[in-house]
Amino acid sequence: MARRIDVTGAGGVRLAAWEFGDPPKTDRAHEADGRPGVLLLHGLMGRASHWAPTARWLSARHRAVALDQRGHGRSDKPPRASYTREAYVEDAEAALEQLALGPAVLIGHAMGALTAWQLAAKRPDLVRGLIICDMRASALGAASQHTWAEWFRAWPVPFATLADVRKWFGEDDPWVERPNPARGEFYVEVMAESPDGWRPVFEPEQMLRSRETWVYDAHWEELAQVRCPTLVVRGLDGELGRAEAQEMVRVLPHGQYAEVADAGHLVHYDQPEAWRAAIEPFLDGLRES
Repeated sequence: MARRIDVTGAGGVRLAAWEFGDPPKTDRAHEADGRPGVLLLHGLMGRASHWAPTARWLSARHRAVALDQRGHGRSDKPPRASYTREAYVEDAEAALEQLALGPAVLIGHAMGALTAWQLAAKRPDLVRGLIICDMRASALGAASQHTWAEWFRAWPVPFATLADVRKWFGEDDPWVERPNPARGEFYVEVMAESPDGWRPVFEPEQMLRSRETWVYDAHWEELAQVRCPTLVVRGLDGELGRAEAQEMVRVLPHGQYAEVADAGHLVHYDQPEAWRAAIEPFLDGLRES
């Protein structure tokens, strides 16, 4: 089951929030239902449905809500809207407040993890725990942004079929070192059928605009301001290296570390069972504290 709840984000942008587990015990979407809240934030180009297995698992003991961030999924994509760091953080803040989730656990992947820790630093009253999944705190620089722009231009859009999407992103994409069916499925979820074939549900130019608001800066100072317990999770073959992840744990006032074998950047999507095993002890500790 997937239940949509509309949220009004920064600047009036309409955002789609989703519950994938049991429906809340109240009839009104903005009321809490007694379970501790969890807000799940996807990464750049992702969507809330990428969290569906995690959200369903969490729903046994939490009210887990996944947010389609602005420009993504079913949320609005106004061409003139703000796609800054501040806007993404304010959107997550609005979701916590309008859904009465706080103080909540924030679980973020990649760009969503950056949004999560920036919000935790800004509004400690809304966040009781934080899970950072494969996001670097270091500046990535201009070369990284150029590489992404070239990568978007290499996409053979429109794709004739979803099978073509699976094959290109799972096998043929020059960024793929070895066949990765999970990666192919990940990108299938962000495609929509158009008259000439299958195209992404987001605008690549908006993704680059979003990315350029954070790739040139380091984010260690905000990490140091996060006061809640925080778990840093990386895939062994992901983008976050072990040395940087452990430095993030050291900088965090209450940092912990976990890694998932046989996983790349899409940790929760590559190895869902191992991902759950990595975060469950941390969540249990929050419940007991």
